[in-house]
Amino acid sequence: MTDISPAALRGAVDLSSLRNRPAAAAAGAQSPAPGAVDIVVDATDESFGQILELSRTVPVVVDLWAEWCGPCKQLSPIIEKVTRELGGRVLLAKVDVDANPQLAQGFRAQSIPMVVALIAGQPVPMFTGAVPEQQVREVFAQLLQLAAQNGVTGTLNVGEAAEGEQTPEEPPMPPLHAEAFAAIENGDYAAAVVAYEKALAENPRDEDAIAGLGQVRLLDRVQKLDLQDARAAAASGPLDIQAQFDVADLDLAGGHVEDAFGRLLDLFAQLPSDERTPVRERLLELFGLIGVADPRVITARNRLSSLLF
Repeated sequence: MTDISPAALRGAVDLSSLRNRPAAAAAGAQSPAPGAVDIVVDATDESFGQILELSRTVPVVVDLWAEWCGPCKQLSPIIEKVTRELGGRVLLAKVDVDANPQLAQGFRAQSIPMVVALIAGQPVPMFTGAVPEQQVREVFAQLLQLAAQNGVTGTLNVGEAAEGEQTPEEPPMPPLHAEAFAAIENGDYAAAVVAYEKALAENPRDEDAIAGLGQVRLLDRVQKLDLQDARAAAASGPLDIQAQFDVADLDLAGGHVEDAFGRLLDLFAQLPSDERTPVRERLLELFGLIGVADPRVITARNRLSSLLF
């Protein structure tokens, strides 16, 4: 689990170019004027100056995501849920990295989902890659402790939307997706797998179900692993398929996507042709989890094709 300590308040990212932006001048900027504010906002390159200022009052959690990112669709609702439960003690700023390249560059978002906090304008790394709800809650609790140690203990005024304003409703989740999500929240990964498999039986091209199934299988696998033991086993058995699978899973769960793909592709290249099928199947599963449009998936898929033919 990610550990947040006072030493985490360091210049891990470069936000200097965004610090003094006049956010109110940007079209669609969300103003944190006195009165009730929404604690979940969409942040942009132009509006981020205000977000930085708000981090002097409450810790700000920055969720870097993209529409094509399957794991983002699993993680973001969990982060929003936990944020809203805190009743204004934390602000969540959602950043679409495709629409806001300066923020993506400033946070050095080499892989997503990536979650970073801001305390009094200083970045605090939280986690990269999708993680289960219990871990999200634990990291948020650590964040509030660190914020208190640095004198950031405010609470935003959370109220009803202004008269005439309507909060757009999220489209309803498909029933089997909702069933899977509820199972994930309860830690019942086996039930979530069954629900996603049913969704895929109904629609084999359901990309959200493909990503969700890969994600829940990954969560189920990594919760049983010890990082040091897994790396030691992989180092002593370079052709041990399960040992390499374990480290690749841990790398992917930690956001080290290219490392995970590279490990499995190297293993595939070294194995006899009649032993390669499980590695190919695992790679295809992980490709679906990250998203077929991701450049890292495209690169890895091309290398896999070159090894096959």
